[in-house]
Amino acid sequence: MTFTVQSVDWEQGKTLVQSLRESVFVVEWRIPQTTEFDSKDETATHVVMFDDADKAIATGRLTQTGELGRIAVNRNYRTLLVYKTLFATLIDCAKKQSFPKINVVCNLDSVSYHRSLGFKPYGRVFMDAGVPRQRLQCEAKQFPFPDVEQIH
Repeated sequence: MTFTVQSVDWEQGKTLVQSLRESVFVVEWRIPQTTEFDSKDETATHVVMFDDADKAIATGRLTQTGELGRIAVNRNYRTLLVYKTLFATLIDCAKKQSFPKINVVCNLDSVSYHRSLGFKPYGRVFMDAGVPRQRLQCEAKQFPFPDVEQIH
């Protein structure tokens, strides 16, 4: 199976991005819709991945502050290849926008794993839809592949 990935702005990709994120986060994970979508969406770079039948199967975003997140992959496509392709595209977007550091937010229980990959925690632990979370950051040129099950 082959995949294609497109970088889109919010207005251009809003319908596809919302549909994917609602399916994964609101329906599957039961995250309140009011917390899933925020003002960062309007200025973020979004990527949408398509399968060989041109069906949208995954999305993620890069905010104006260099934060990768809102990684939503259709349940039937959750493979390492899909995640690696999606992250590679987002990292490429970050490098093109000259972000020296890339930020992610992960579940608190995966911080030590991400530290072992070279991520450094910053800021305080916070609650996000009832889940304790931590912001992490690393140099863009050394960005390792994170634990995709712990990134939102």
